[in-house]
Amino acid sequence: MKNNLKYLIICLILAVFMSGIKIVKPQNSVACMAESYTYLSGAECVMERTTMRVLHGKNLDVKMPMASTTKILTAIAVIENCDLGKTVIIPKEAVGIEGSSIYLTEGESITVEVLLYGLMMRSGNDAAIALAIATCGTVEDFVALMNVTAKAIGANNSQFKNPHGLTAEGHYTTARDLAAITCYALNNPTFAKIVATKRITFGERTFINKNKMLFSYVGGDGVKTGFTKDAGRCLVSSATKNQMQLVSVVLNCAPMFERSKELLDSAFTRYSLKTVINSGEIIGKIPIKGFLNKTYDCPVRLDSDLRLPLTDEEFKSLKLELQGEKELNFPLKIGQEVGNLSITANNKLIFFSKLYNMLGVKNAKTKLLSEGIVLGLAANEN
Repeated sequence: MKNNLKYLIICLILAVFMSGIKIVKPQNSVACMAESYTYLSGAECVMERTTMRVLHGKNLDVKMPMASTTKILTAIAVIENCDLGKTVIIPKEAVGIEGSSIYLTEGESITVEVLLYGLMMRSGNDAAIALAIATCGTVEDFVALMNVTAKAIGANNSQFKNPHGLTAEGHYTTARDLAAITCYALNNPTFAKIVATKRITFGERTFINKNKMLFSYVGGDGVKTGFTKDAGRCLVSSATKNQMQLVSVVLNCAPMFERSKELLDSAFTRYSLKTVINSGEIIGKIPIKGFLNKTYDCPVRLDSDLRLPLTDEEFKSLKLELQGEKELNFPLKIGQEVGNLSITANNKLIFFSKLYNMLGVKNAKTKLLSEGIVLGLAANEN
């Protein structure tokens, strides 16, 4: 009886103790959310496509291998630099590549477009080599193009050694960089169409997409799976709901589909695209010197709505600041930087854009264009 009582007491103590155990939130995180699987991933990022704002992050800038998610950059580099209708004669270098394959044969004729579908839907490593050679002549030159493209996108913590993602020393990316590359690629209609395709047939070849998110997640529209022993399971997902497209990245995550669904669900619940500035609304004034050094305060307007992914709380605390460049004089040169627009929420910077003159400023009908923002500038020189 005493032994049974001692056993019962011990069990009760253990139960109370274990009920207080909590999983510690990961370091280097941004708005950490939906944590049931977070401890099973090496790195994570959720990013809104149009603004590339990070909505969630874990180990955002840790350099890690990324397996076949490499092919996201491969695909957009090919699309931007090679004719999709070009016929490729498969070289021997593209035959018998280890790992996933679309089973190309030496001397076979196939178009760049078909190879791209095989690359992204079936993760063909042979297709990656064939596309690299078709685009740049050699794999080495294509890899150089990949790295130039990545840097131009802003993926400064990444380095690519091959077009397929098989393990190689010095081949790595970060969750943030990979999300940015994906957001950039999804702006291209051809890329977006390919990665959203569930099934397609070209002659005797039928490709069924390996990305289960397309079949199991409402609004899923991409992007790419990946796996190697060194990288673990990797997944870049995209989904669109209520006119907002999000990109989710998980690296070295065994439950990659489950975790990606959690991250997307949580982000869609917390964030929505909200109109911050309406088309035609004056957002501030930029001083510009004109004739006889007279200074004109030029109202700056948007030609289209500016929409940002925000929580309800952030939306209530928004502050906009327009800052003009010093010593601006009429007439402005095309491409001249004239200032910048910054937006904060809860005293944290969430949006920044440099403003450029693209058409010249002479009168109230002239417009300014910025990267991603179209502005109207009224000179008030009546």
